[in-house]
Amino acid sequence: MKKKALYPGSFDPITYGHLDIIKRASEIFDELTIAIVDNPDKHPLFSIQERKELIMTVIKADNVRIDSFQGLLVQYATDNNFQTIIRGLRAVSDFDYEFQMSLTNRRLGENIDTIFFMTDEKYSYLSSSIVKQVCRYGGDISSFVPDDVAIELKEKLK
Repeated sequence: MKKKALYPGSFDPITYGHLDIIKRASEIFDELTIAIVDNPDKHPLFSIQERKELIMTVIKADNVRIDSFQGLLVQYATDNNFQTIIRGLRAVSDFDYEFQMSLTNRRLGENIDTIFFMTDEKYSYLSSSIVKQVCRYGGDISSFVPDDVAIELKEKLK
């Protein structure tokens, strides 16, 4: 039986921190699905389709697929036969939120476990929000996101 995992997030845009976790998780699991959350409470810069296309341009692993969903993560995981959710942690503040979400998901889907990946320390401060803000004000984002993502982000923020 294949070991498969789900890595959900907004990925608006995908950063080197995300890619670090994707690379390491894809080496552990036979199949990794990046699931872009379509959250109506957030106002993403990129559409779901644009985020999918950006992710496809920077992913180098054959065992990674990309999907999107609305609604409860646990429902998506159950509907698609996932038993493992991957979450990235940058700092202790992330842990508090992710710990609550993990326990909630476990309560809603008793067969679903969450595995936490600590991001590489060089990305521990990095978030999509910070990348967008730096780019919006003309800062250099080349160490935060791949070139293809930087180009699209700069174009979007013109």
